[in-house]
Amino acid sequence: MVFKRQKYVDELVAGQGNGLVKIVTGGRRCGKSFLLFNLFYGYLISHGVSEDHIIKISLDDKKSKPLRNPDALLEYIDKRIKIDGSMYYVILDEVQMVEDFVEVILSLMHNPQLDVYVSGSNSKFLSKDVATEFRGRGDEIRVWPLSFAEYFEELGGDRTLSWRDYYTYGGLPQVALLPDGEKKMEYLRNMYELTYLRDIIERNHLRNAGGMRQLVQILSSGIGSSTNPKRISNTFQTVENVSISHNTIKDYISHLQDAFLVEEALRYDVKGRKYIGTESKYYFTDMGLRGAILNFRQQEENHIMENIIYNELRLRGFLVDVGMIEAWKKDKNNQNVRRNLEIDFVANKGSQRYYIQSAFAISDDEKKEQEEASLKAIKDAFKRVVIIRNDIMPYHDENGFLIIGLVDFLLNPNSLDW
Repeated sequence: MVFKRQKYVDELVAGQGNGLVKIVTGGRRCGKSFLLFNLFYGYLISHGVSEDHIIKISLDDKKSKPLRNPDALLEYIDKRIKIDGSMYYVILDEVQMVEDFVEVILSLMHNPQLDVYVSGSNSKFLSKDVATEFRGRGDEIRVWPLSFAEYFEELGGDRTLSWRDYYTYGGLPQVALLPDGEKKMEYLRNMYELTYLRDIIERNHLRNAGGMRQLVQILSSGIGSSTNPKRISNTFQTVENVSISHNTIKDYISHLQDAFLVEEALRYDVKGRKYIGTESKYYFTDMGLRGAILNFRQQEENHIMENIIYNELRLRGFLVDVGMIEAWKKDKNNQNVRRNLEIDFVANKGSQRYYIQSAFAISDDEKKEQEEASLKAIKDAFKRVVIIRNDIMPYHDENGFLIIGLVDFLLNPNSLDW
């Protein structure tokens, strides 16, 4: 079975010959190497590119260790090129393992015969080096674990059972192909401990590995809850009787983001049109890894659903914040009382904006009013959406809000425009 990853193949194809280095980023084992070395390679071959014009190197392979030397790598590539004006495709996987890799990539870009594609598993590869050094000469393609649509397209079956497996074991491609839950859990535990956590600790030379491990567990337990480094620091002090400064916590969270394990959603004042820097929410990029961190003991479907909606929005290219809006309501004494209401997601992409609520269930009118209160307080004209767990026919309610079932939202890439 092969996951087609068509979205990412299309992005690579669209970037062919555009004069930019194509930078494929994403977490470990999310499918970057397979995308480049199998899917995109297959596309090139099927469209007439000869094998000797595709130079692909896995730099995390021990056999490629000599090529981690920048001079050796450049010499190796130069020897493969015939100076005849024809185009060569250079594909370098885990390029951050090369010393002075930015200089190597810039050097390759000077040759008009080369179309360069590179991958990396740490976001510093992009945010620090590429954004600073490439100055607009890099084109990032962010690869996520399998979306539910990708997962269901290949595996099929009952929608409810597929959803349960997906929210339990996540979307790492290799996990999806394993035969049973026991094998999946074993793989995910090993992936977290031996690949993600070890890499974070070693890469950042952390002296307090236990503190990092506990922090990840705290964030895993609190998906969908607002927090900040100071509050987490206080939790360490009061619950664990361990002193870790909020600045250290902030650094640790940054390391988790760099490893594409978690993402931060900032709080945004919709009415005031400004960010509120007091608290954030943290979401995990893969639910299987989050489950492994907690030994699969904390599987609240409502919180996991919220996390997966966040991931889906990010995968679709949206920047996602947590919205806050001020509203007024009369109390029992008929006095106006100010309330701060939360909008689960404010999703922005270019001129598009959607206000989205994740509502596990709307059992009655009172619950519906509670879920929609924040959306009603918004005064602009952007679309408002409520996503519920149950399968329903999408419809617009009396307020004009789109009400859509979770699975329909996930399976249809244009579902927000119903």
